[in-house]
Amino acid sequence: MEKKATTIEEQIGLLEERGLIIPDKEKAKEILMDIGFYRLGFYAFPFETTFPHLENRTHRYKRNVSFTDIVDLYYFDYDLRKILTCYLNRIEVNLRTYITYAVSNHYKESPTWFVDANIMNRKYVDEFEDKVYKTIRENPVIKRHHHKYINDRFTPAWKTIEFMTLGNLCSLFNNLKDEELKSAIASYYKCGLGIFINYIETVRIIRNTCAHGGCIYNLSLPKAIRGSKQVPVFGDKRHNISGVVDVIRYIVGTISVNRQKDMEHEINTLLKRKRSANANAIIAKCTGFAIK
Repeated sequence: MEKKATTIEEQIGLLEERGLIIPDKEKAKEILMDIGFYRLGFYAFPFETTFPHLENRTHRYKRNVSFTDIVDLYYFDYDLRKILTCYLNRIEVNLRTYITYAVSNHYKESPTWFVDANIMNRKYVDEFEDKVYKTIRENPVIKRHHHKYINDRFTPAWKTIEFMTLGNLCSLFNNLKDEELKSAIASYYKCGLGIFINYIETVRIIRNTCAHGGCIYNLSLPKAIRGSKQVPVFGDKRHNISGVVDVIRYIVGTISVNRQKDMEHEINTLLKRKRSANANAIIAKCTGFAIK
């Protein structure tokens, strides 16, 4: 490994050497120390001559590209992620609440139905303790339950599922045996079972990306969003962030029409925000949003 750490001054020099215009070097130093040279590179790439190809990448910038263009793209991505995180949290809590409620009331005599092989797929039940409950057991609330009820191997569903990740919740739902019950849960969100499963998987991916601070302006879903009358996506929108936003907007609307309106307003305000023409061109190209 021949790479070596660089100082902020060396980073500025390297960017200029690659053809980047830096109108305010002191401000650029402040931003590089705040965001980091490496992380900012994810937002610099679309302005390079070899974009979108990573092979034989030269790191040379296109003509008339400014440091300001890169920073504008970074903050668009940051602000979009911040907006979506709020509504993704709302969806996650609602999904957890309704799935727990619907299944627990369907199987009133089995409070730990998530490990009942009559209700769940056998492989899921066999692996649950090691793959899921091992982590949940460390939660103070769950510890208190087991201290009080020493003979309980698991806490009831309404306690256990509260501390599951969204990925755990998706797996839980998928491993329910009763297809009619699953369809009934999907219908609560006004869609068929196949569409519902596709949508919650889409939500899981974007939620995890946002939670870990990943780039979303250039998101490309590995599995396409299914077009439907609820979310009529097609073409690139089946994989990019504008299609994902349509899915989130739809699910939020099944929970609260007012929150859906709030989300639409926040997204529209972000898209109209003043930024460089170069940044807007990249946003429109990568996201599929119509920049006004």
